[in-house]
Amino acid sequence: MCSVLEQIKEKHNLEKVKKKLVRNAAFGNFFGVMALFQSGRLVKDQKALLESIQLLQQLAHHQAHLRDLPRKALIDILSEVPEAVFEEVLFDILRGDLASAFASPENLHLLLVGIQKFPSVLKPKNVKKLFGSPTVVNEQNIPRLVELLQSAAKSEKKDKKLPGLVFDLLQVSLKEGAFELFWKEGVENGVLKEKSGPVSYMCYRLLGSALPLLSLEQLQMVLKGKVMQHYGEHVVKTQLPDRFKFAPEMEDYVDEFLNSCDDPERQMAVIIGFSTLTNQGYPVFSSSSKVVRHLQPVVLQKYIDWLKDMFLRPDLDCCLDFSSNRQKQNQGKVNTAQHKITRLRKWLIHRLANIMEHAVKKEESLVMDISRFCFFHAFFETKKKASQIHETHVLPSEPLDEQTRAVTENYFFGLLQTLNTLTVWGDTAKAAALREKHIHGVTAEGKLWIFLLVEYADKLLSSEHVKAVKPFTKGQRDVWERTLQSVKNLQKKENKSNGAKVVAFQQLLLLMAVHLFKDQSETVDVLSDLLNCTERAFSKEPKKKKPDNTEPGWVEVMVEILLSLLAQPSLLIRRISKSVFVRICPNLTKRSLQLILDVVDPYQEQNEESAVVVMEESEKKNKSDQDMGEEGSEDSSDEGDSEEENDSGDEDKNEEVDEDFRSQLMNVLQAGNAVGGDESDEELDDEAMMALDKNISALFAEQQKRIQAKKDEKDRIRKEKILRRDFKIKVLDLVEAFLVKQPENPLVFDVIEPLLRLIEQCMSSDSDKQEVDFLQKTASIFRNSLCRAKQYCKRVDALQDDLHAFVERLVEKAYKHTDSSVALYYFSASLYLLKVLKGNVSDKSSTPPTPLPEKGSSTIPQAAQLLSTGCLDVEKVAGIYRQALTQFLTKRNSALTCSMFHDLFKRFPIMCKPLVDTLVKSITAGARQHQQAQACLLLQKVLQLHELKLFTTEEEWEELIRESISQVTEKQRTLDPGEPFTRNSQRLLEASPLNPRRARQELGCCTGFR
Repeated sequence: MCSVLEQIKEKHNLEKVKKKLVRNAAFGNFFGVMALFQSGRLVKDQKALLESIQLLQQLAHHQAHLRDLPRKALIDILSEVPEAVFEEVLFDILRGDLASAFASPENLHLLLVGIQKFPSVLKPKNVKKLFGSPTVVNEQNIPRLVELLQSAAKSEKKDKKLPGLVFDLLQVSLKEGAFELFWKEGVENGVLKEKSGPVSYMCYRLLGSALPLLSLEQLQMVLKGKVMQHYGEHVVKTQLPDRFKFAPEMEDYVDEFLNSCDDPERQMAVIIGFSTLTNQGYPVFSSSSKVVRHLQPVVLQKYIDWLKDMFLRPDLDCCLDFSSNRQKQNQGKVNTAQHKITRLRKWLIHRLANIMEHAVKKEESLVMDISRFCFFHAFFETKKKASQIHETHVLPSEPLDEQTRAVTENYFFGLLQTLNTLTVWGDTAKAAALREKHIHGVTAEGKLWIFLLVEYADKLLSSEHVKAVKPFTKGQRDVWERTLQSVKNLQKKENKSNGAKVVAFQQLLLLMAVHLFKDQSETVDVLSDLLNCTERAFSKEPKKKKPDNTEPGWVEVMVEILLSLLAQPSLLIRRISKSVFVRICPNLTKRSLQLILDVVDPYQEQNEESAVVVMEESEKKNKSDQDMGEEGSEDSSDEGDSEEENDSGDEDKNEEVDEDFRSQLMNVLQAGNAVGGDESDEELDDEAMMALDKNISALFAEQQKRIQAKKDEKDRIRKEKILRRDFKIKVLDLVEAFLVKQPENPLVFDVIEPLLRLIEQCMSSDSDKQEVDFLQKTASIFRNSLCRAKQYCKRVDALQDDLHAFVERLVEKAYKHTDSSVALYYFSASLYLLKVLKGNVSDKSSTPPTPLPEKGSSTIPQAAQLLSTGCLDVEKVAGIYRQALTQFLTKRNSALTCSMFHDLFKRFPIMCKPLVDTLVKSITAGARQHQQAQACLLLQKVLQLHELKLFTTEEEWEELIRESISQVTEKQRTLDPGEPFTRNSQRLLEASPLNPRRARQELGCCTGFR
């Protein structure tokens, strides 16, 4: 090791090297020492270790080139050296560096590492000999320590991490028993006073890093100190975008502490400390933080009890509260104490409702306790204490105001969404069976969480000790009782074959019953209709509908209810509504399906009722946004309007009003003698000028109001359009569910044209993001859930004529369209109908089966499938596609494409024989050379299909090849090799099997085909 070190020093001699190469020599020595250290052998060779330390001390003087790298390397090496080696070899040569510990952050760091690593060597007596005091952290050294800490913070600002010096100083202060002095005088009254970002962030990181090292008393002191308050102010100030936010990093520190700490009291102190750091009553710590997942069960229960107690009896004195400068200026305008209590309760109820999403060790009793608490204080209040109702045991010290109840109500419905998605807990066999079936939202006994809450609500309604915030009328109470009875009746049918349908209806009934407490006037009518539909849906002997009865069936009413519920901002309502719809899909009628299709049909005139639904949804969404939302609404928003559009709109408005406004302005000026006539040169007196100014000001104010009113109207129309489109996207989910769950239902055919019209309308409309998303969703449903569906209707015998006419209509629209992308969807729909017709067997068909080839017995099953026509009228359909093919090959700017017909031939080889003659003739009869080449290309692909030979006799095959040779040869004689397009056609023809030489070979071999 020594010889290697000598070679390094000789090669990079700092004394002999030229001035230009000093930097290179310094780095050469430094990297040489680091290489020896990283080899792991340096520490074992005392002589080499000593020389390396001396070299690093020498390199430390070249700070211009190496900065603090030698000192950091020295500290790294020192941390790996055994105590005996340090005492015997290194202590003497490092004595000078250790004695000058307060000269630089690096020297201080070296001393701190030595104190921790070699306590028997650097004991207080020896430390006192070095720089005069037995301890590092004392009142005499605090000023210099503050300077060094500030210097260290600025040197590490780019790394965004806590400097090692600071953390080691924290550990030494704890070891010396001087932590309180270090924290209060060194950090809070020293370092923190410098108003700079790097210093503040260093203090925050020091706070987070210190949590695992502190005792309970020290934690309580730190969490109520100036650093915490300073951190809270930082969180409030950096809520604006494009600001560096330290909150996520602090949450990581808290998360790491709670995960590693096994002391319940210290866990409780930290979680309470951060929950009581408040800005005018509102805690700055996130109410949806996931750190609670690391709380021990006993701590979690205590924390929940603390949250509930603080909600009922807010204790602002235990909070570390602060206000921003603007808040301090506005304090006189509001009731400060009441304002703080409202803000605190808003955070507490959200934290309480959100715990279930992140707490790992949850118990059913704990979940029910939280759910009851939120429900009770959202919709009830205590008249007097009741022993059977736990929520009445503690009365609120400050009555809950309307805003707090509204917030609690919103978070309760968010809690319902969480309950609906909870996995089953418990170790019982029944719980394990439920988990295997992926059932959510039930207890270990299989009961719905929401049912338990409804039972609790019924208990509260029957109690004399509490009263509802919004009392029920007799009619509403009757509907409530009827709902409970209906749910109990459904529960008796759960174990039967339609269990999933029963559960879905239960969830919807129970959810709407809970909504009675929120919006009684609207919900009671919906719930009444829903109860009637439920009774009819599960009745054993449904009433037969009379022919002249125009009353809608229960399915139609149910669909109307579900459509109205889809407009609600509640994610839970929409999910359960969709679940119910999936269960009633087998019962859908043509009329009920049409109700859904009318919503998404772009040509369906929007009636007044649908507009009302949309506007109601808009109002609810706005209210939900103001109250910080319900349970994660999926409602879309569109911000696609650009400033240019707004500007252009303003210009148009200005152009409309210019003339009227100009004439009004002229009238005002003329009335004030400001313009016109011979008297216009006379000056107006002060009184007339004031009157004129007043009239002009009023005129401009009125004009501004008109402009603003038009802007508001335009904005209202835009928002209404967004809501309509958003509602249609939700309704499309129902269409997709129907196609997926009922692919064999004949009603699927009624969905095809509305989807095609929707795609066509979207293709020609605006290209904003929401419109594009809507188009993509519609196209995906049409392509994946309809056209590519593996299952399809097998009962079309009575619909044969209608489906053949439908195919004709679709193909006709495809080749008459001007947009190829739209025509593709129409053409694909026709192919789907071909698949359905071909896959069905006609009951009336008496045609004997087509004889199979005598040879190739191994292909008989496949051949039988290919030769089967099912309900397909090949001759009629061939005529339809022949007309389309002729149009494609003879008309200019056709929307049809070569790939469409290739898809037809590939999927339905039975159509090749009737259409191949058209292709052969079009090689010379095509309108343009491009179309002739397309005919040739299609013919090439058709002849390559092995299935074609199954549909032709030997004579027909020979004739087809002979005619193809003739057409290709004739076409080749007319080609002009000088034209670019002609050269491409020539290459195409030569590459195809229709090349005359290759075709003759094929013709010569075709006699052996049979």
